[in-house]
Amino acid sequence: MKKGIWYFDFISPYAYLQSAIIKKLTGQIFLEPKAILFAGLLNYYGHLGPAEIPSKRNFVMQQCLWLAKKNNIVLKFPPYHPFNPLPALRLATSCGGDFEKILKIFNFIWKEGRNIEDPTEFSELSHHLGISNPQKIINNETVKLKLRDETNLAIANGVFGIPTIITDNQLFWGFDSNQFLLDYLATPNSFIKSIVSPTQNFPFGSVKRKLPQL
Repeated sequence: MKKGIWYFDFISPYAYLQSAIIKKLTGQIFLEPKAILFAGLLNYYGHLGPAEIPSKRNFVMQQCLWLAKKNNIVLKFPPYHPFNPLPALRLATSCGGDFEKILKIFNFIWKEGRNIEDPTEFSELSHHLGISNPQKIINNETVKLKLRDETNLAIANGVFGIPTIITDNQLFWGFDSNQFLLDYLATPNSFIKSIVSPTQNFPFGSVKRKLPQL
């Protein structure tokens, strides 16, 4: 069975949707989950987040509700979005590759619609994870550094969005790339020949953005 890395951030509803069906994927590939900071990707590439563009934010929320219904996934939005995912990401980082704990965090936010920025609710989440002193963990410099390093490594590996799965140096971004990944795993050689090779060394046009003349 091939191995891969699953990059996620709890702020992304698409990452939650993928987490809800992740066992369908892990039956075909061994995935190592890694929490990273989506805002770190946005800063590196100079992108706005979906929530910073009102029409895109509306579309994302509507599409995620539609995708949840189409895939029989329970989705309940948290009280507001965006929220600060850092404490939850640090908890996940401290848990290493414990998929069950990571899924508990996703479900707490997106299946139960809870507010992780509320101290009482965050304490309840920590209790569910078996963590008695969450503040000590989220303020731990080693945990902070590991999350930062994982984010930088993801960027070095070409990750630009969340969720992303990487295997064999191939990048599969987004909830809608699940079948894309499964097709690769089923026939990797054919996939490389028919899908990957034609896109390698594909010529660039003008790479400098210019305002069109209206």
